[in-house]
Amino acid sequence: MKSFSPPNRLLMGPGPSDVHPRILSAMARQTIGHLDPAFIEMMDETKQMLQYAFMTENELTMPISAPGSAGMEACFVNLVEPGDKVIVCINGVFGSRMKENVTRIGGHAIIVNDEWGKPVDPQKVEQSLIDNPDAKIVAFVHAETSTGALSDAKLICELANNHGCITIVDAVTSLVGSELRVDDWGIDAIYSGSQKCLSAMPGLSPVSFSEKAIHKITHRSTPVTSWFLDLNLVMGYWGKGAKRAYHHTAPVNTLYGLHESLVMLTEEGLENSWARHQSNHLLLREGLSKLGIHYLVDESSRLPQLNSVFIPEGTNEAEVRSTLLNDYNIEIGAGLGDLAGKIWRIGLMGHTSRKENIDLCLSALQKAL
Repeated sequence: MKSFSPPNRLLMGPGPSDVHPRILSAMARQTIGHLDPAFIEMMDETKQMLQYAFMTENELTMPISAPGSAGMEACFVNLVEPGDKVIVCINGVFGSRMKENVTRIGGHAIIVNDEWGKPVDPQKVEQSLIDNPDAKIVAFVHAETSTGALSDAKLICELANNHGCITIVDAVTSLVGSELRVDDWGIDAIYSGSQKCLSAMPGLSPVSFSEKAIHKITHRSTPVTSWFLDLNLVMGYWGKGAKRAYHHTAPVNTLYGLHESLVMLTEEGLENSWARHQSNHLLLREGLSKLGIHYLVDESSRLPQLNSVFIPEGTNEAEVRSTLLNDYNIEIGAGLGDLAGKIWRIGLMGHTSRKENIDLCLSALQKAL
């Protein structure tokens, strides 16, 4: 056995994205204790910058010490109790995972289905709210990673709030890549991942909870079924001030990396990050059009950072992806579920979202085809 040396890849799939050298350098710094005063100070800065990224003043804004799937579970396991009726919107793989969380907890999932590649239909959500006046939560994916569809989070949250429901929003792929305003849009619980548009390493899940959500968490009639993800306990470690209660050993160096990625976000500016992802998407779209490659998602609801495109007829899609990886060191993603073998997913997230990467990808894709 010998030390592992990874190949030098350009990550242009659905995630992870390329990690910026500044972030890799930050992660290589000396490890200190997770209760060290200097580390506590860095935690406070991380929370403050995450509030900026989410556009929120929620006090309970922090990174869960696990990937985005754990952020999802943290939202559901803390907010859903056995018997609770939850409206779950499914327009791709990750909406289905929301339903799985609800049923495992013992909640009652009311499904709003939409075609894969389409956004969540607000009219269907409103009708479901009317038909289920005892529903307590509306859950949906803002940016569906399996299809590249962007749903109208502002409108869906407005409908949910009008009917007295708490909202749970998946923003794993949308955070800092697409416009997202937690407070202005009335989002109650939201989770994301460090490995997408934040361009940090996989393994952390930024989350944020409104006062309404916190009230439900602290006034549960049953205990949270997960000890590790019980926010009543985690808040003691990520709460205010220098006095922190030990909960778990935080991934110290990984948090260095997230902190550095957020510093870089503040340097670029959040709205500039949104604009960069959009402008680079347009460059990619223009190049793909010249190759005769068309999009799955309508332009009005298309994610700039996750481009789902139909595979040209007669193309061996796996062979093309293999050629890109082995000959050009470029990773793009395959389709999932019903879209397997039908689409490619080309990511333009975070540090990956640069013109030179788009030029390289288009050139390599043309040759591979």
